Amino acid sequence: MGKKNNTSAYQHKKTPLLKDMQRHKWLYLMVLPGVLWMIIFCYLPMGGLVMAFQNYKLRIRGHSGIFSSFIYSEFVGLDNFKEFFTSKTVSFWSLFRNTLSISLLSPALFFPAPIILSLMLNELRCMPFKRISQTLVYIPHFVSLVIVASLTQQLFNSNDGAVYQLMEMFMGDGAPKVLTDPKFFNQLIVGQSIWKETGYGTIIFLAALSGVDMQLYEAARVDGAGRWRLMWHITLPAIRGTVVIMLIMKCGSILNTGFEQIYLMKNDLNASRAQVFDTYIYERGIVSGQYSVSAAAGLFKSIVSLILVLSANKIAKLCGESGFY
Repeated sequence: MGKKNNTSAYQHKKTPLLKDMQRHKWLYLMVLPGVLWMIIFCYLPMGGLVMAFQNYKLRIRGHSGIFSSFIYSEFVGLDNFKEFFTSKTVSFWSLFRNTLSISLLSPALFFPAPIILSLMLNELRCMPFKRISQTLVYIPHFVSLVIVASLTQQLFNSNDGAVYQLMEMFMGDGAPKVLTDPKFFNQLIVGQSIWKETGYGTIIFLAALSGVDMQLYEAARVDGAGRWRLMWHITLPAIRGTVVIMLIMKCGSILNTGFEQIYLMKNDLNASRAQVFDTYIYERGIVSGQYSVSAAAGLFKSIVSLILVLSANKIAKLCGESGFY
């Protein structure tokens, strides 16, 4: 009797979901491709993390097939992590320092840029000019990183680069060689990111600003508040939740510096600063064929990112914000 009641209660709980799926079947069908994409390209490849604990080899004598390498490769425990942390060819602490220096400089300079730009765009009252301005600042996002790297090299080239020649006019022989001097590599990468992604990053904050109740502004104006007070007491508090969410997401990607951008701007002269976790994983895994060590490095990055996201979310909740969950 008790089992029957439990079964009926379980069915009762499931019924609303089934009815909702039948009622909104077209919406669920629209979501289905995205869910399948996540499963196929994000969750299924996680099975490859087993390589981090194996002496993985693509071909094993006497065995063939895609999955035979995973099954018959020798289990080595944490040896790959030991190799990653204590490698003499590429120092772990050098990788960590280079990655962290770029990752920490990015939030300090790049993260506030979309917020400031969105506040400026929000203050524009001439709608045609506002639309044109938004379009112009969005365009760089759609420019390929290859083109961005090529433009940077053309502008800062020490032979005939326009920006370098301009610096040489004011600084003479002391003009910095930005492309080859390791001291300027971090600033160069962050500068490219600011130029390329700031405009597109304003979309989220402008969407948050569009939800602000206009009556709040009208009431504040009646009380004599100017533009600065309106921005400080109404606009900024309205987007605070969005800023916190974006900052939490940024914390999760603090060890992801962007492989393509770093790889395109890297050369023999600035390699001491350009070698980060992403380029290390590529060179050890794809170039050298040491898949197990690169998988261990990738797993280390993922674990650190997860810890940072959970920590940032917890801190946000302690500060009174909603966070992710």
